Amino acid sequence: MAVIETASLSEIELGEYCRRKGFYPEQIAGWRASIVKGLSSKPDKADREQLQQQVKANKQLHQELNRKEKALAEVTALLVLGKKVEALWQE
Repeated sequence: MAVIETASLSEIELGEYCRRKGFYPEQIAGWRASIVKGLSSKPDKADREQLQQQVKANKQLHQELNRKEKALAEVTALLVLGKKVEALWQE
């Protein structure tokens, strides 16, 4: 957002913006250069493979998270049921 917001600002306005937001003008210039580089170049084979690996790892993590959430829900239900049974037996 900072790159977009500062695209049309003069140097003085950019300095004021950076002071308000806690950035350095060099950071914004670096971000702008990274964006331009990313938009102008095609991803090479190594980048595509890395992206595919990250997507695969992300999918596995989501599956593991879903499995753990289900297990946690089951354990919680068992604990609640156990407390109810104890309450019934104490009466």
